[in-house]
Formats: sequence, structure tokens, C-alpha cells
Amino acid sequence: MYDIAIYLYMLGVAVASLFSDKVRKMWRGEREAFRVLREKVVPGARYVWFHAASLGEFEQGRPLIERLRAEHPELKILLTFFSPSGYEVRKDYAGADIVCYLPLDTRLNAIRFLRLVRPEMAFFIKYEFWYNYLHILKHRGIPVYSVASIFRPSQVFFRRYARTYAGVLRCVTHFYVQNEESRRLLGGIGITAVTVTGDTRFDRVLQIKEQSKSLPVVEAFAGAADVFVAGSSWPPDGDRFIPYFNSHRNWKVIIAPHEIGESHLRQIEQRLRLKTVRYTRATAEEAAEAQCLIIDCFGLLSSAYRYGRVAYVGGGFGVGIHNVLEAAVWGIPVIFGPNNKHFQEAQGLMAAGGGFEISTPDDFAALMDGFSADAARLAAAGRSAASYVAGCTGATARILADIRL
Repeated sequence: MYDIAIYLYMLGVAVASLFSDKVRKMWRGEREAFRVLREKVVPGARYVWFHAASLGEFEQGRPLIERLRAEHPELKILLTFFSPSGYEVRKDYAGADIVCYLPLDTRLNAIRFLRLVRPEMAFFIKYEFWYNYLHILKHRGIPVYSVASIFRPSQVFFRRYARTYAGVLRCVTHFYVQNEESRRLLGGIGITAVTVTGDTRFDRVLQIKEQSKSLPVVEAFAGAADVFVAGSSWPPDGDRFIPYFNSHRNWKVIIAPHEIGESHLRQIEQRLRLKTVRYTRATAEEAAEAQCLIIDCFGLLSSAYRYGRVAYVGGGFGVGIHNVLEAAVWGIPVIFGPNNKHFQEAQGLMAAGGGFEISTPDDFAALMDGFSADAARLAAAGRSAASYVAGCTGATARILADIRL
């Protein structure tokens, strides 16, 4: 049944590629992967294979890749992606020797792939459990590690009707999971090679902070003012915070929208009753005179948080919040919408006193008024956010200390 589903999926992707540029890139990338491997795999070299579905999972695996590369330069790194949103952004990533798409999980593809690469071990990040690849890796005696994985009772592996498919988890040599619930769930289906190591994203955001760039335009904009930073925001997020700043001019506002298409940027500008400039069009002098700065390019948000007193992270009124840790690591309180229940880091941040959930514009206004009126409360919330992140680091070291290389 699984193979039939994969071939039906392949057919669907082929049809969808005629209408979607994103799907077309994935379809072509998967088909070209074998050519890339034939050209770039060095015969006799020792490869370690990392697979990430998309960009977020790559960021979780990145601390492992970079530490492994630093400590074992004799090893070569193969990095594969499933989604264009990962591959297209990181196809030139210097931390890997080869970066390509993962060919679709058919038995023939898996055999061809593993004959070409012959990895010494494989790391699958978070959720990736491809049936044919994992079974053939196990058959060949190649160790497979699932890192930063997290499990919930609602997942298919823990349903009675899917116990046969859950056997794919037995192909994993060891699970390095984020929490105790994941270990308990795996134990309930007889899988005991499990260690709770935490989430490598905490290590990654510390790396990002240490490598953050100075942004002269943002620095000129911020000056000595209290700055609010809205990161990865969507229109429903703006519905909550924009009305407040239209009437409270004691804050400066940085908005880094999740989408930076021209129509979306204009929509934001039309809603603001503030003097607004775009990052790519403003000089430092122009930014200093503005009340709102819109970050209209990618790659700057994690560094922009350093200039904030309070952060808002978007997505909580849609499919789920984006990365709250990139803001919290700077020691500032983080606000977000209600769709955060399945995000362990958001739940932990709230429990620590550094994260705050809002649902309405009035919720947001009350919270911001409280921060404005009580500097001690604002500072304490920021310290709680930073302490939470610092206290959850170390997963990378714990994982690599447990693996024989």
C-alpha cells in the first residue's frame, strides 16, 4: 500500500508541476539528484548523510553538521532536502560537501541512492521517516539517528490501525528526542533506544546571536527609543498590533513580514499612520527620522531583534507561530497568537515568564500598556526569556557525545 501511495503521489506531483513553480522545482530537483550524486560523490570517501524536510529542520540539524565537521574534518557531509523552501535557500551551504534533493521514497530510488553514497551513518531531522530508505539502511547495517524528534499521541504511529507502518520506527538505531512524552510514547510501542536530549534549535539560536550582524540602518532607526519588533508577521497579526502603534507614538516599530511581495508591503504601509520607510530604500539618516521601519528583504530578522525591547512573532493566527527563540535569545519578552499549543518552545517560554499569548487587539494593548508603565516588569520578562533559552541549550553536545564516529 505504501509503494502504491508513493507512486500516486509521484503522479500528482508531476501534474502539479505544470501549474506551480515551487512544485516544478521540487520535481526537477528530485529527478536531477542522481546526476548530482554521480558527479560529486568522491569514491572511497566517508560520507555522513543528513536529511531535513525543509529550512526549519535544517536549522535544527545545522549545529550537529557544523560541530561534526569541525571535530571530524576527515568526514564528508551530504545534505538532502525534501522541500524547495529548504533546498533553494541552502543549496550553496558551505557546511556540506554535497547538497541536493532527496529522490522520492521508492524502493528502486533508495537502492540507487545508497549505492552511490554509501554513507557511514544517517541523521534524519525531527519528523522524517521514509519507509524504503529506512528499511534499506537497516538492511545494510548503516546506523540511523533521529535527532530533535518529537512525538504526540495523535500521530499515525500510535494508532492501532497503523501499527504495521509504525514498524518503520524500528529501523532507527537511536532516537534523540525533545521531551519525556516522546520517550513515553515510543516506549509504549516497544521502542526503548531513546534518549531525551532536548531541542538543537536552542543551540542554533545561540550560534545565530553570536554571529549576528550589525545593521547600521536599523541602528540609526532605533537610536535611544523603545523599539517593538514584529517578526514573520501575517495580516491577522498586524490586525492585533498595528492599531496600537497608530495611536501610541512613544514606541518605534520594526515590521519584518513573512511575505515581502510588493502588494503585501503596500498593504502594510496603507494601514500605518506613521512615517514609514523600507529598509532597502532608506539611508541611515532617513531611517532615523522614521517611526516605522519595514524590513523588505530576507536574512535580517534574527539580527534585527537585537534592537528591540519587545518582540512579536507571527503565525499564531494561522498554521502556527514562527521561531520565538530567535527573539527570546536577545533577552526580550515575546508576544504571539493563540495557535501555539503544539510548539513546545512557546509553551516553555510562557511557563518561564518570557512569553505572552494574545488573541485580540485589546489583549495586545493591555500587555503593551503594562510594559510601558512598568520598566521593572519589562526587564524581568526579558531576563526570563533569555534564561529559558540558555537553560535549554546543550542538545548538540549530548547527541554527539553518545554517538561513535
